Amino acid sequence: MPGELLFLSSAVGKVDGDYVEWYLQPMESCRCEAILLGVADYGEADRLVTLFTLEHGKLRGIAKGAKRSLRRFGGILEPFARLTVQISIRSGLSRVVGADAATIFPRIREDLLKIGYAGYACEAADLLLPEALPNPRLFRLLAAYLEHLDQAPPSSSDRRFFEVNLLNILGYRPALGQCASCGVDLSALTTRHAGAAGGLLCGRCGRGRVVSEWTVSLLEVSLRTGRFGKVNFSPAELAEAGSILDPAIASHVSRSIKSLAFLREMGE
Repeated sequence: MPGELLFLSSAVGKVDGDYVEWYLQPMESCRCEAILLGVADYGEADRLVTLFTLEHGKLRGIAKGAKRSLRRFGGILEPFARLTVQISIRSGLSRVVGADAATIFPRIREDLLKIGYAGYACEAADLLLPEALPNPRLFRLLAAYLEHLDQAPPSSSDRRFFEVNLLNILGYRPALGQCASCGVDLSALTTRHAGAAGGLLCGRCGRGRVVSEWTVSLLEVSLRTGRFGKVNFSPAELAEAGSILDPAIASHVSRSIKSLAFLREMGE
């Protein structure tokens, strides 16, 4: 969408052996739907933000004067807020010109465990998402999880539902029907083991935690069911699901997920 004209730049190159100068297209700001994945103060007045936008994927940007300008930002640049942002997209750091809140998910912010789950979901998405690559399915998944957290009690089952769908959308879905090592069909076997890098192993290839057929079934139902709150794991099934999903996520991120420590302190 056309917007504020921000700058013009020029470049020099050869055409038919001669050096010529031409002007590049002006960069314009555009409006995007976004979920704020992370934010940090920068200097006395600015804030650095990581945005997951519906239209352009994950972008990192600077909001100049965000700590002072209530007119342009209104104090809404907070983690996991859903926003409409006016942004000038550039390589490296984009420039966030202004923002309006669609919702800050107020009921999440009243509950420490909900804050932990929301922070974890945003941090995991940040670490797994590539830069500037639109992913509308994942945007809808994260938005739906935050909306559900805002309305319903916090649930470890919903966290596992989010994780298996997150991995699936990004192409990292753990193998559930076949041994991740030798490829043998697991449906005819009575024993399955969690693999060190996620997925399942047959008894010949693995000796990790035993995973029940029912836990595998619940994970498969999670991939077919489009709504949070519809799949419930027992405590034992949650532990088995975690033995598959936790290493699967860890194998695709560059560092440990800091918000996991908080969830573990909360007994999750």
